Amino acid sequence: MEYLSALEVSRKWGVSLRQVQRLLAGGRISRSRKHGRVWMIPADAEKPEDPRREKMLTGKRLSSELCRVIEATSVPMPSDNPDSILETADERARLQYEADLAYLRGDFAHVLRCYEQTEGNIADRARASLVAIAAAISLGDYRKYAMIEAQLKSCLPRNDILDLFAELALASAMVSVSAPSMAPDWLKEGDFGAFPPQVSLPYLFYLRAKYLVCIGKYEAALAVAQTSLAFSARERGITFPDIYLRVVCALACRRLEREDEAKRWLMEAMRIALPHGFVTPFAESVSDFGGVVEQCLEQAFPKYLDAVIGQWKHTVKNWIAFHNQFTKDNITSILSLREFHLAQMVARRVPYAEIAKQYNISVGRLKNIMLEIYGKLFISGRDELAKYVLIYK
Repeated sequence: MEYLSALEVSRKWGVSLRQVQRLLAGGRISRSRKHGRVWMIPADAEKPEDPRREKMLTGKRLSSELCRVIEATSVPMPSDNPDSILETADERARLQYEADLAYLRGDFAHVLRCYEQTEGNIADRARASLVAIAAAISLGDYRKYAMIEAQLKSCLPRNDILDLFAELALASAMVSVSAPSMAPDWLKEGDFGAFPPQVSLPYLFYLRAKYLVCIGKYEAALAVAQTSLAFSARERGITFPDIYLRVVCALACRRLEREDEAKRWLMEAMRIALPHGFVTPFAESVSDFGGVVEQCLEQAFPKYLDAVIGQWKHTVKNWIAFHNQFTKDNITSILSLREFHLAQMVARRVPYAEIAKQYNISVGRLKNIMLEIYGKLFISGRDELAKYVLIYK
């Protein structure tokens, strides 16, 4: 067999001598032999693939695979029988639809079982995380939420579709737990230009509208949701945005004290969802509507009243427990640095006059800031505030 030196191989392959030496040291050139300090490399040895290129190609393959999964699970579910989508979808898409249907019906444990079945497939797991992370919140399972969150964050930053989809799932969680300050910039700005066409634009608009509700911009939220519905006329089927955009319209109208409009939008959503047992969109919203959900159910869908209210009573306790733990772990992200410092002083019962003087603001302004802080944390006074901010000393 003919052998070449490391220098001869570097010239043959068009790389530096140091690169060949690194490949030899790493055992990446097969059948190479070392005699003393001299390497003997078979003349027919092939140049190893650059691992950086392999990593890049792997990323491209993952992105392409995720796009295929998203596209396969973007087909609307039949209006007359949503479950029939399970008979026509391929095996991978069927598992995703199974999780979606379970979530809409409030079977959150089944959603997480579907998520676990995607282990080992990054693309499938990323798609499944969209409802799995919401299911973990509804169950109050902070450990499971933290695990899914960590897996999503491990995708960042790739600057590709996997990165964007991970951010999408995390953004869904942020608006679900009313932590809009932690939302990504593209959601805050309403800029979806980086997303590929496979990602549902109505769903992105739903998240944008929900974010606007979270920050109290109800007119803007209503405009976004109505525009999305106007430009995405319902196809022959049911999708998540079909239901949730209407719920957001109803919630925005409710906050704007437009009760009749709120009921009309809520009724529209119920007519799409409830005949199939999709109670979750309404159980999630009972507290926000202050009795309007119950009124609509009693008027038009009385047989679903117990199911919706029953799920609400069960999950609202889980949500509160989850939110408390989430807030403790993310307090410095939920509040600005200035808000956090003010909250610490108030929790330590420093007099308002002293705090206001130190920050060169009026006592009235300080009281307003504290009301905003209490609103962000879903609490009502100093004692509750101390549980969150005095753990940092």
